[in-house]
Amino acid sequence: MGTRATLRRWHVWLGWLIAVPMLFWTLSGVVMVLRPIEEVRGTNLLREPAPMTLAMPAVPPSLEGLPVESLSLEQRSVGPRWVITTADGKSRMADPVTGGLVPDYGAADAAREVEARYTGDARVVSTSRVNPSDPPKDLRREMTGWLVEMSDGTHFYVDSGSGAIAARRTAWWRFYDFMWGLHIMDLETREDTHHAWIVGFGALALVSTLMALVLLPMTGKRKRNGSAKQSKQN
Repeated sequence: MGTRATLRRWHVWLGWLIAVPMLFWTLSGVVMVLRPIEEVRGTNLLREPAPMTLAMPAVPPSLEGLPVESLSLEQRSVGPRWVITTADGKSRMADPVTGGLVPDYGAADAAREVEARYTGDARVVSTSRVNPSDPPKDLRREMTGWLVEMSDGTHFYVDSGSGAIAARRTAWWRFYDFMWGLHIMDLETREDTHHAWIVGFGALALVSTLMALVLLPMTGKRKRNGSAKQSKQN
């Protein structure tokens, strides 16, 4: 069996082997560019917080005994709030009028925070607590707070300690996220871009492409030789 026939045979078998992942890569790639990334992320669904107005100088919160990492004055739906972040990553809010700590957000507070900044046409249909030890797949990080679900399928995640809207997830974002997991062959965490499957299939696709580049001139040369022989016979 000649070199060309051997290469052709291997090229065909490799083509069958990589056909499915190539189809998934192409399909997921097309889906991920169908809409602007801003629309996927829902960046237009939340307006910026209203400007803060203080009737008097803010009273600093009592931080005695707290391992404070950061302190900032931020606007919330109920007005300005001190946001205290401690060394363990948790947050608390304090009233700038009195300096006293205020309770964490409840379900109604979280829904109100979203409604105060929401720019879309959907409505809040449910508010449920997020389990920090088992966060939803479209959040994928620990957070103590609330999931505010809209009637169009958009999810807003509100941190109960800081009152901040920590994440927004449109229905298209979740589909995009699934396609991204398909694209990198990691449907579990959808974050691992370096593992045996994707490296292996990527290497096979490269080998198949190189084979095609070698076969193309060999096939052209064979066709030209065949045409020349036929011309001489005629």
